[in-house]
Amino acid sequence: MFGNPWFETVAEAQRRAKKRLPYAVYGALLAGSERGATVADNVGAFAELGFAPRVAGHHAVRDLSTTVLGMPTAMPVLISPTGVQAVHPDAEVAVARAAAGHNVIMGLSSFASRTVEEVVAANPNTAFQLYWSGDRDTIVQRMERARTAGCKALILTLDWSFSHGRDWGSPTIPDRIGLRTMLRMAPDVLPHPRWLWRFVRAGRLPDLTTPNMRQPGGGVPTFFGAYGEWMQTPPPSWADIGWLAKEWGGPFLLKGVGRVDDARRAVDAGVTALSVSNHGGNNLDTTPATIRLLPPIAEAVGDQIEVLLDGGIRRGGDVAKALALGAHAVLIGRAHLWGLAANGQAGVANVLDIMRGGLDSAVLGLGHASAGELGPDDLVIPDGFTRTAGAAAR
Repeated sequence: MFGNPWFETVAEAQRRAKKRLPYAVYGALLAGSERGATVADNVGAFAELGFAPRVAGHHAVRDLSTTVLGMPTAMPVLISPTGVQAVHPDAEVAVARAAAGHNVIMGLSSFASRTVEEVVAANPNTAFQLYWSGDRDTIVQRMERARTAGCKALILTLDWSFSHGRDWGSPTIPDRIGLRTMLRMAPDVLPHPRWLWRFVRAGRLPDLTTPNMRQPGGGVPTFFGAYGEWMQTPPPSWADIGWLAKEWGGPFLLKGVGRVDDARRAVDAGVTALSVSNHGGNNLDTTPATIRLLPPIAEAVGDQIEVLLDGGIRRGGDVAKALALGAHAVLIGRAHLWGLAANGQAGVANVLDIMRGGLDSAVLGLGHASAGELGPDDLVIPDGFTRTAGAAAR
């Protein structure tokens, strides 16, 4: 590899990912729907919040550790489950190893390209993510496979309606990688020899299958095969969510909450955690940034369940701001994928170091001994920053 493989910011990891990945692969990471307003607000809203640092009484040692979904973690940053990771041949296994090396919880997508068994072997503190896809028997079969593999928590993702339109254009993603596909995509791939060489050296092609979506007695579906099953499955009711939480019987996170009334119904359904999420802006565009929606949700249910946040986290200071506004922890998605693209497992570890360093600096400057002490008084919050969706009071 040319130059210094280490990078100082997630923005630099993104620049390297853009340079090294074929357009179709990098474009898939950008995600975002329609005009991309939600993607932009997810990131930009954090810059509207200011810190209110203290000048004396700082602590020489800070504690960033906590427990999330029943699992201890060195810091309140989790790996968000993301689908097929064709940015690197080691994919989710590399991410899981980096997270384990930092004592960080791994979230594994059911649309992942590596099996749940491989990932749990790399990181025992893994939470398995399900979409509501297939009939109840199929869902239970996938859940039980995750339990048998050793997953310690379940994540149900419901904040995805798969909007196709992007004002800047959507990349072409093939269903399978074969000779014809390789020839068609050669003009995009050949200018990125280092990305291609990684797969050649590993002895495999980019994997677009979803082994964790296998049906009993069936083969391994492609991403679009799994997506087709999801499209044909009737959306779940609150009763369905309650049923699944009971079937799992352990730490259960509902991902995709943006309304106060939905947060309260999630508590009633028996979930133990929720994530304020808009699927990274890849859902309904113009949904407000999750950090704007967090405070009223945390105020409504934060004393009953763990409230997490994902969307727009690019630095440790963002983590600190989310914690100050009521999040118990955050999940990172694009950030770790850019690190993976930039430098494999070491790149993911690099991103986690960036998150930890930035969070520790914020806790130090704000005069706290632990990340758990962060609160609204540590921030300068502009008028009108918060958005409330759903009924604010019972």
